[in-house]
Order: sequence, then C-alpha cells, then structure tokens
Amino acid sequence: MTAPLRRAVYAGSFDPPTLGHLWMIKEAQALFDELIVAIGINPEKQNTYTVAERQAMLEAVTGCFPNVKIAVFENRFLVHYARSVHARFIVRGIRTAGDYEYERSMRYINSDLAPEISTVFLMPPREIAEVSSTMVKGLVGPEGWREMIKRYLPEAVYHKILHDHRDKV
Repeated sequence: MTAPLRRAVYAGSFDPPTLGHLWMIKEAQALFDELIVAIGINPEKQNTYTVAERQAMLEAVTGCFPNVKIAVFENRFLVHYARSVHARFIVRGIRTAGDYEYERSMRYINSDLAPEISTVFLMPPREIAEVSSTMVKGLVGPEGWREMIKRYLPEAVYHKILHDHRDKV
C-alpha cells in the first residue's frame, strides 16, 4: 500500500516572480511530493503582467523542479482551490510580524472552512526577506534601476523586465 500523495499549493500574484518566490518554491517542493504554484487572479488588483506572462515566467524559473506545476485560479478562496486539486497543504511565507499576524488569522479561517487542509509557514532568509514584487516594480525607472533589480529577480524574470523596458529610460 502506498502513502497518499503529499500535495501542496503555494499561491500568489507573482507579478513578477522574485527570488523570494523562488526560494519559497524551492523549499516547498523539497517538502512535498507535488507543489502547485497557483497564480491567484484578483479582479480588484491592477497587475503589471498578464496571467500568461506570469505563467511563462514561473514556468521558466521552475522548470528544474519536476514536481512543480503552475496553475491559475480565480474567484475562489485559496482553501477551496486547494481542496479542488486534492491538496492537503497550503504553503505561506512569513517575512514580517505583519505577515505573521495576517497569515495566522487566515490559517484559522482556512481551518474553519477546510479542517483537513493544513497551512505550512516558511520563513525566507534575511537577505531576501524584504523582497516583494511591489518593491521590485517600484525600483524600475530611475538611473541604475537595472543593476538594482537584478539582485532580487531570477535571471529569466530579470531578462523579461529588461526586454519590456528596452525602449524606456
């Protein structure tokens, strides 16, 4: 008799994927048999990159992990999406005290909605703890931005951003 598949979901907007996201994916894929990296579509949020672009960037940076799949979900609670793909775990990152408070509350709500799904928290190393997609996007533009963002992005994502901004600045 084989053990049940340990499947987890790591969700976010990934607009764009950063080294922080990649660290989370690398760590989570080592813990689980299968990791679904799910791009959550929030119609209230103004994204810089299309879903297809974010999906392509994630596929480019996760191709070395055979147990990682990229997916998209919309208009659902994450815990309900996790249940629909038969995941027993949700992976979340904790970077700050504010993240902890928010994620702790969400963990309890998710447990109320789907007690069979556990939330696993990962804490990135100090050097990438403050990296966020919003922070990276905020660095684009001023003189020297290309060198600044390079330290926060996977190579494929960095080249995509350079390509998108080749005629600007």
